[in-house]
Amino acid sequence: MQQSIFSGEDWRTQPLASRLRPASLDEIAGQTHLLGPGKVLRRLIESDRISSMIFWGPPGVGKTTLARVIAGQTKSAFIDFSAVTSGVKEIRAVMQQAEAQRLIGQRTIVFVDEIHRFNKAQQDAFLPFVEKGSIILIGATTENPSFEINSALLSRCKVFVLQALSTGEIVSLLSRALQDPRGFGGQQVVIGQEMLEAIAVFSGGDARSALSTLEMVVLNGEMDEHGTLTVTPAVLEQCTQKKSLMYDKDGEEHYNLISALHKSMRNSDPDAAIYWLARMLEAGEDPLYIARRVTRFASEDVGLADPRALELAVAAYQACHFIGYPECSVHLTQAVVYMSLAPKSNALYAAYETAKKDALTQLADPVPLVIRNAPTQLMADLHYGEGYQYAHDTEEKLTDMQCLPDSLLGREYYRPTTQGLEGRFADRLGQIKAWKDAHTKK
Repeated sequence: MQQSIFSGEDWRTQPLASRLRPASLDEIAGQTHLLGPGKVLRRLIESDRISSMIFWGPPGVGKTTLARVIAGQTKSAFIDFSAVTSGVKEIRAVMQQAEAQRLIGQRTIVFVDEIHRFNKAQQDAFLPFVEKGSIILIGATTENPSFEINSALLSRCKVFVLQALSTGEIVSLLSRALQDPRGFGGQQVVIGQEMLEAIAVFSGGDARSALSTLEMVVLNGEMDEHGTLTVTPAVLEQCTQKKSLMYDKDGEEHYNLISALHKSMRNSDPDAAIYWLARMLEAGEDPLYIARRVTRFASEDVGLADPRALELAVAAYQACHFIGYPECSVHLTQAVVYMSLAPKSNALYAAYETAKKDALTQLADPVPLVIRNAPTQLMADLHYGEGYQYAHDTEEKLTDMQCLPDSLLGREYYRPTTQGLEGRFADRLGQIKAWKDAHTKK
């Protein structure tokens, strides 16, 4: 197991969160749905029957702590692996070491913090060793495993969802920190219950953040002549005067907020759309990412009901690219308001998704000979392109030529709505179909 960066140092110089890191399951705050008496994860740990697993949850809820507790209670060798500094070569070297241990009957647990930082090739390097049981993999991630963990690897791991701590759980943790000798138990610290609750609310369910805030306010408290340290409301306010917006550009909240923006525009709610836009921009989201998503929306949810929506979305993207943030915020606002108020049609999206299903299940269907290209004599001899009709040569600019494979003849993918301008496209499509029905040879 890798050595702590604090090895050999006076433990009192460590941050409060490190000093109070739980050494047993009973010391872990929260996660009672997994670690309470009789709960599945607790039973697996206590019986030393763990398998490969992923801990998924927001920062500061005990993912790394839980892995270290498992290391302390298991009979396996434990390797703490860095997803930031390790490459495929290092992974394979460690896996070979674990395989050698397996051959002599020794299990190895490999813990990978921030496993989402590994790319596909690095994750793939673990797969054969997980499959044959050379290692038990425990990964920790703040990101949705469905997006960031290879499906093959994910299918071999049990995902446990760790939850943000409740205000009450955080308050209990802070109270213990004030009494525990590893915390401030050796000092006389006066801090009101309402201040502990304020710190708990401020932390947003993040135990590490709560302990760091407590440490900050205590270190800045007022000491009297008797050695009693008092935390005043003024100190607390100074230490918590600005809370960062809860947002991780690379985490699940990233997807939650872009989903909120998309669905607000879809629901024709410009006020909500502007709010979610501001939430992302003020938290540091890349304006170009938002502009790309708005561009997708312009075709997915507006489409031909208002063809100008795509033009405006692309223009907003170009504006973001040219002038950057914060100036481009107004261009994005214009775009999301336009999308919110535009008539809605998902006909293009639905058309492609339906066609995709057919394309994936009927990959072998041949292209009709009449619309094949014939660049060589051999292809011409095989009747490629024979009977092709050039639509521009006809008065109506239409032909009765078959363009779909035989197995899909008559299939309809694009079903226009009557919203906005798409009604005109619906009329035109109806005219085309009527002409073809009248001129197609039965």
